[in-house]
Amino acid sequence: MDKKNALRAGAVTAGSTLMMLLMTSPALALTRDDGDDPGPGLSIGETLGLYVVLPIVLFLAIAGLVMIGDKSRKQQ
Repeated sequence: MDKKNALRAGAVTAGSTLMMLLMTSPALALTRDDGDDPGPGLSIGETLGLYVVLPIVLFLAIAGLVMIGDKSRKQQ
């Protein structure tokens, strides 16, 4: 792809992304719906544990199980 086509592709991508962002309506997150009953918020520790620590621990556990299964297969 030459320089002109790359520039055109970048301009089209940037333009379409900008148009999608401008045309979307706001989420209106502050407007309550009927039957909306949110629970208490999470603390910083709970948020970090749920969205950072837990995925890392799950990834390491799954990777460890795969490595253990692979090593046992190589010994046979």
